[in-house]
Order: sequence, then C-alpha cells, then structure tokens
Amino acid sequence: MLEQANGRGLLLAPTAEIGDFIVGTYTFDEVQIVPVTVDIAGEDWSVTAPSLDLCFTTGRRDPLGALLHVVPGWLAIRPAWSALVDVPAQLLFGVRTRGSTRAGRREWYGVQDLLPISTAAAIFGGNDLGPLARVEPPVHFGAGSVPRKPAVVRLTTTVGLERGASL
Repeated sequence: MLEQANGRGLLLAPTAEIGDFIVGTYTFDEVQIVPVTVDIAGEDWSVTAPSLDLCFTTGRRDPLGALLHVVPGWLAIRPAWSALVDVPAQLLFGVRTRGSTRAGRREWYGVQDLLPISTAAAIFGGNDLGPLARVEPPVHFGAGSVPRKPAVVRLTTTVGLERGASL
C-alpha cells in the first residue's frame, strides 16, 4: 500500500487473488498486479516491484519494541487483545489496533514487533523520494495508521467478513 504525495492510494499486489481481497477491504485509486519481492539480511531490508526500489536499515528496538516482541502470537491475534490495547495505542502513539473497513468488515491488528528505520533510500516511478522523514500528514488508508517515525511493524491483521461473505 502506497500513498502518493497527491493523496492517491496505490496497491502493489503480487497476485490477483490477494489484490481482490485487499480491495474488498480498503479503497485504492489504482491497483497494480506486479511481482513484489522482500529481502531481509540482518538489519538490511529491500523491497522491490517494477515501479519501486526501497532499501532501508533497521535500528535497535526501544523499550516499546522489546515489550511488543514478547507478545505471544496466540494472544496478538485475539480481537479482545487488540481492543484492550487500542486506547493506549491511540493516546500514546496516535495509531489504532482495530477498526471497521468498507463493506462492513471489521479489522484487528496484533502487533508483535517494532523496529525503528535508521536509514532509507527509495525510488518510486523513477523519482527519488528524498530523505527519511516523519510520516506527516498521516496516511489515509486502512482502519489504522502508521507510526509517526518510520518503522517496521510486524503484525497480524485479522479481517472479519460480513455475514454470508466468502473468500
């Protein structure tokens, strides 16, 4: 999911099936079905697609990241856990851990890690995106948001479909 400087939402999906499910949950101005590759070598990450070349390095976990890192997966995926931590997440960090999406879907985020991004270089559509900066204004996609400071957030998203829906 990308939000361009003009506010247009773009989804780069690796398959039509994944793209269809995500479009059934969020609204985008454009969807491209393209190969998307993520490579991780220690602290160095790269994300590539035909129009995107992103490389970044993660830093050390802060105390919040260390706390999230010990949340067990079985707990993180529970909607009740997301509901419990939603208000503190909003008040302290300006992010949501649950919400509603289009077509009556409900969504819960189970966060299990937070790593700051210390350096980054990105080219999108042939244009250099410039230096690493705070995320301002906030993005407009999804039921939640993203941390104000660039970070890698490991999470499980649970999407509750409307009654009678199928995948």
